[in-house]
Amino acid sequence: MQTIMNSLKNLYRNRIFLLMVLPGALWFLFFSYLPMLGTVIAFKDYRIHRDGFFAGLMQSEWVGFENFEYLFSTNDAFLITRNTILYNFVFIILGLVCSVAMAIILSEIVNKRLAKVYQTGMFLPHFLSWVIVSYFTFSFLSVDKGVMNQILAWFGAEPISWYSETKYWPYILTFMNIWKGVGYSSVVYLAAIVGIDKTYYEAAMIDGASKWQQIRHITLPSITPLITILTLLAIGRIFYADFGLFYQIPRNSGPLYPVTNVIDTYVYRGLKATGEITMSTAAGLYQSFIGFILVITSNWIVRKSNKDNALF
Repeated sequence: MQTIMNSLKNLYRNRIFLLMVLPGALWFLFFSYLPMLGTVIAFKDYRIHRDGFFAGLMQSEWVGFENFEYLFSTNDAFLITRNTILYNFVFIILGLVCSVAMAIILSEIVNKRLAKVYQTGMFLPHFLSWVIVSYFTFSFLSVDKGVMNQILAWFGAEPISWYSETKYWPYILTFMNIWKGVGYSSVVYLAAIVGIDKTYYEAAMIDGASKWQQIRHITLPSITPLITILTLLAIGRIFYADFGLFYQIPRNSGPLYPVTNVIDTYVYRGLKATGEITMSTAAGLYQSFIGFILVITSNWIVRKSNKDNALF
């Protein structure tokens, strides 16, 4: 009884903080935890029932791993898995390098008002929808009046059918991903750099350290824990692809499927063609499970080398 009374007193004492946390807690409850109950659809032959979703869920036939077998029995299974992993691997590496580099550059600009202008300009693409960006991209890559083909014609070269040539798109998609995401990521690292104690740099300058030596021995080690945490989180989503990037930017062009088809776009097209909710649920569960394994493994490796930099 005393324990219950103490718990109630603690709840009342921290009521303001609990109310502040409540909206976020409810968001996670309704959109992250309750939907976990729907993962059972991946193991059933789900059929819509007239009495509602839960009636259909309870009365659908249990089929075990048949939905997963269907997902990986197609010839595209290896292709979409390879594309998803390789693209995300490149995005993680290049995104990290570009974001940290831009954050360091912004922190070194003496004119802070000008630095904020640059920061705002870099941050703006993050808020643009991939649909809007796809139209800008089309204006550059269109066969008839695209800017790129006009430049090629000015140099006397033949126009390129960009939306039919697969060899260019790994570079185009990588560039678009970095262009859109580097501003947001650099702001996160910039905030960490600004929080570094300035006395470290003053002591280094007195000792005659160059700007590069200051970055190498003060800035980078100070933001290494943040880099590690964000990289671990990114590795956890390495089996998830940015749907808008891979669907909207190539404009769903069939000839580009070998280099633009990833797990998310494959599931979406399959859902549109067949209406199989079970297959899409199986793919989502597969992505989440592999992401969980990757996060646990990566965190274990980090803990072996430096326990303080681990996520948990």
